[in-house]
Amino acid sequence: MYNQAILHYLNMAESLNPAFRLHEPLPVSIEELSEILCCTSRNVKFILRKLEEKGMIYWQAGRGRGNMSQLTFLQSKEEILENSFQELLRKGKIKEATVLLGNATGDEPFKIRLLNELNKHLGFQHEPESTSGQDVLRMVRNRALDKLDPAFVYSAFESYLLSQICSTLVIYETANNRFLPGLAHMWESNEDHTHWVFYLRKGVRFHHGRIMTAKDIIASLERLRNLHSPSLWFYNDIISAEMQGEYCVHFHLSRPNLFILHLFSNIHMSIVPYDVDFSTAFVGSGPYRVKELNENVLVLEAFDQYYGLRALLDRVEIWFLLHDVAPERQYELPDQLLKERENRHDCNNRIDYPALGCRYILFNFRKKGIHHQLKFRQALRLIYDRTAVIKELGGSRLTPADSLLPWNSRERNWENTTDSAEQIKELLQACGYDGEAITVAFISKKEESEEAQWLQHRCAAVGITLKFHPLEKHNAEEVTNHAELILGEEILEEDWQWGMITYFKNESNYLRILLLKSQLDVIDRSLEDFAQQNEVDRARLLNQAESILRDNVWVLYGCHLNKRALFDQSLYGLHTSTFGFLDLSKLWIKTPPQGSTPIPDNDRMIDS
Repeated sequence: MYNQAILHYLNMAESLNPAFRLHEPLPVSIEELSEILCCTSRNVKFILRKLEEKGMIYWQAGRGRGNMSQLTFLQSKEEILENSFQELLRKGKIKEATVLLGNATGDEPFKIRLLNELNKHLGFQHEPESTSGQDVLRMVRNRALDKLDPAFVYSAFESYLLSQICSTLVIYETANNRFLPGLAHMWESNEDHTHWVFYLRKGVRFHHGRIMTAKDIIASLERLRNLHSPSLWFYNDIISAEMQGEYCVHFHLSRPNLFILHLFSNIHMSIVPYDVDFSTAFVGSGPYRVKELNENVLVLEAFDQYYGLRALLDRVEIWFLLHDVAPERQYELPDQLLKERENRHDCNNRIDYPALGCRYILFNFRKKGIHHQLKFRQALRLIYDRTAVIKELGGSRLTPADSLLPWNSRERNWENTTDSAEQIKELLQACGYDGEAITVAFISKKEESEEAQWLQHRCAAVGITLKFHPLEKHNAEEVTNHAELILGEEILEEDWQWGMITYFKNESNYLRILLLKSQLDVIDRSLEDFAQQNEVDRARLLNQAESILRDNVWVLYGCHLNKRALFDQSLYGLHTSTFGFLDLSKLWIKTPPQGSTPIPDNDRMIDS
């Protein structure tokens, strides 16, 4: 919270001088001020002395009986707030500054001016904290951080952060659909893929200084089992793991597994040290180490002893700020500053990338209600018109979805897909819908909220009462107990087959939580031999599982999403990473020497 002196000044001004007239002496007694400030007369005198020292007031004590003291306010409320705001920013207290901004009252230009000052401290900065300077990225999130643990990670952003903190045995390369060495420099299997051997790099250090060995690989797998990780199903084929020296691990499987490299390249199987509790110490071997983590900020610091190429940014700060003050951004400059720079044509870097996955509606079959009736779900399928939501709302909505995979959706003919109000009413009548309220849950973000309102309006037009249950963060228990529907968003990793099987099989996914066991059994049977198949046959099984969802109308696919990011012209190294985020370890800031002539944009080398 910002300086107590500021609070005292504002409290006195609001009580004694609500019009905030400056340089006008006001009669007041110490006793009156004691009541206003809720403190003793002695403390009042101490506070007055401090405010005088700061040049905020002039105090003239009354002399003799009947002579009132006089208090003169010397600074306006806006001046006080702005000075305090600037002081907090200079001290790096960004959270406190945003609290002050959120509580600031007054005209809109004043708040915009403060917001612009905040924006200057966000985004990319070059700070001359040493002879070489520090390159710092400050990112903003408008929600609290979910669990940051490979065993339990659920959200895309948290997975993205873990990929910067931790390393895996192998790395999936999207462009060429192949696996590259990670912590293991080589691997091999027997002919029937029931024995896999991984040969580890030597000299890999964890963030706490110890060198990684095969013992850490085995402990990381055992950790998933001991913690009953929701991802444990994927590793059930592994009977045992044994060390063959310090830098070799042998996995014995109960049956052939052609999918094993996908399992060892994903974030759940991040390698963590056996001698540290990751859930409290957050020690990995990735390009960034956790320097600080609390409810306000996560600070990542470049790990100089990283086994790969050292990260180019020295520090990354992720601030968890007020929803109504700070926009949700991943790595680009904040909204207001971006708009200003884009208007001045200062932003030369812009990335548009269609995300794998889509927005969707999932029915909560754990809760009784009319949504158990197929015809009701079919009616809602017509109401939730994929082409109409894109046409009417726009935004990041890119193309209509009939699958999580955009290339599958493109096979569908989307002409003449507008709904028929008459057909919807016939379906509602046939299923016995009698006007009862249906609740939809969704994360309280801009596009989800406007889509829920759009859906509510369309439901009302055909006689369906739709109520809202906004969520601050993903909360399966809250959805299960309070909502018949959830409007959600599934974004897949670049390794799309891993992302799809995770969608169907990870116990922490809404699909596993909201469908009944009988429904899940149907899906599980269709994927029973998934890991034993080659790549082509695995794709066929995944399509088959999606058909079950689609044919039974257990899920209503909405639209595929376009992710857009604008970047300051000083930012280089724009390489996409997991879930479409930029790889933090490859970002860097170009800071030309003072007085140098900038290279024209059309001659500037762009990172590939």
